[in-house]
Amino acid sequence: MKIPTKLALAAAALALISGGAYAASASDNWDNSCASCHGSDGKAQTKTGKKLKIKDYTDAAVQAQLKDDEMIKSITEGIKGDNGKEKMKSFKDELSADEIKDLVGFIRKFKA
Repeated sequence: MKIPTKLALAAAALALISGGAYAASASDNWDNSCASCHGSDGKAQTKTGKKLKIKDYTDAAVQAQLKDDEMIKSITEGIKGDNGKEKMKSFKDELSADEIKDLVGFIRKFKA
């Protein structure tokens, strides 16, 4: 059975559009990109979290110090230590602006 060219092109276009529109949930992005250092619970009690002295996101005082725009910038651009070495990689090529904003909201939910 031969599929008409226009129908095949329309199906291919629909597949590209729907595939490109998918955005992972903040929870999935946390699990896939953040939990290995920050911990699944946001307490940063991982080997890397302890080594880098990552802040405990369940601490209300830490949450009060964090500003949404600063978190967005850190997730987007990454973080360098005082020595200039990368402490956290940039996620601008992996997460959309909306996914990053959703991730900030997800981090806010860790507050005790």
